[in-house]
Amino acid sequence: MLVKYEFLKILRRRSTIAVMLVSLIITAVFFGLPVIQYQTYDGNGVHRGLEGIRCNKERYEKISVPLTNEYVAETIEEVKGLFGDPANIGYDGQEKFLVDDAYWNDIAYRENLLDLIAANFAEPNVTVGYNSLPLVEDSVETDFYQARQDKIEKIINDPSRKLSETEKEYWLKMNGNVETPLQYGYFEGWKVIISCSELFIFSILAICIILSPVFSGEYQTGTDAVVLSCRYGKTKLGTAKIAASFLFGLLAFTLHIIVAFAIPLGAYGIDGWDLPLQINGTSVPYPLTFLEGTLVNLGVVYLVLTAMIGLTLFLSSEMKSPYLVLTIVIPVLFIPMFLSPNGTAGIYNLLVFLTPYQSLIPNFASYISYQVGPAVLDSFTMNAAVYAVLTLILSPLAKIGFKKHQITG
Repeated sequence: MLVKYEFLKILRRRSTIAVMLVSLIITAVFFGLPVIQYQTYDGNGVHRGLEGIRCNKERYEKISVPLTNEYVAETIEEVKGLFGDPANIGYDGQEKFLVDDAYWNDIAYRENLLDLIAANFAEPNVTVGYNSLPLVEDSVETDFYQARQDKIEKIINDPSRKLSETEKEYWLKMNGNVETPLQYGYFEGWKVIISCSELFIFSILAICIILSPVFSGEYQTGTDAVVLSCRYGKTKLGTAKIAASFLFGLLAFTLHIIVAFAIPLGAYGIDGWDLPLQINGTSVPYPLTFLEGTLVNLGVVYLVLTAMIGLTLFLSSEMKSPYLVLTIVIPVLFIPMFLSPNGTAGIYNLLVFLTPYQSLIPNFASYISYQVGPAVLDSFTMNAAVYAVLTLILSPLAKIGFKKHQITG
């Protein structure tokens, strides 16, 4: 009954309704912009919005194929043939590209696929497009999966990454679990969801704003003298407030997730949920589908949320005003937005990747790892562990802070 009462107390505040409405609108706008701004081109011109999405989806029906070595080799030879005709080639002073019918009929509908193949044969950290495919030599170098393996080994052996032998072994073993040949296909809806994940920082902030008065609001209005003197004021009430806060936070955030996912998946479709992450970048080491990757990242996002709820409640139990609580919570959430990692190694970078904002970004292709003794943890596992521990520490501290609060005149 206490939990129910405290939950309804949070829910019925006018500020709760106002902040939730604003936050849901912001979430809808952020995740709706990729749909509104979407555009694609063909020989007839530009197609925007839902029409453009429909046109692009139809194109993928021609290229939803397994990326076997034979298919890749044939595709490369086709592109080489197109570049072999001088009438097909344009030049901008720096690089050659295909023009007119050669581009619109043979390249445009599968340009993303061709770029993926080209990038697989390129050196790490080098951006290339389909026009680099004629440079791929025949024979062994057209082995798509050997090229992928060679590239991954170059990545993990890069001295700037400073990976230990144990970490290198960890990543090679994970890469070994990726099933080949890769199945290519349409995955635009999941691509939007994964690329916009850090935008949930605003949803988390909204929930923290709503929960900041849970304890400090009692102090500010002077009702602390009443509630703490009640029968369960110093025992069960604190626990009820914390439980109600987490219940509200999780339900409110889930509502944001539903809105955020419904818009891109409704517009682009759910196609691609079972396709491997590697078709968005072949050097991705995680043997996951887009759905699995989304759920793994979502698990970390929820743990960041619970830790921030725990921090908000702890500060609320120690401070006399909700505004003071937010003067700490807001910088904790948003200052890391301006802390740019300069690599994936070193204490500074590894700590930056553990901040709330950076933890929301799914670094599937970054080979970020933490070695704890003989154990190696990837960034998702490490973030999950850190924020789970913070939640377990901060929540009891909030209860203790409320219980020990001294009532003043």
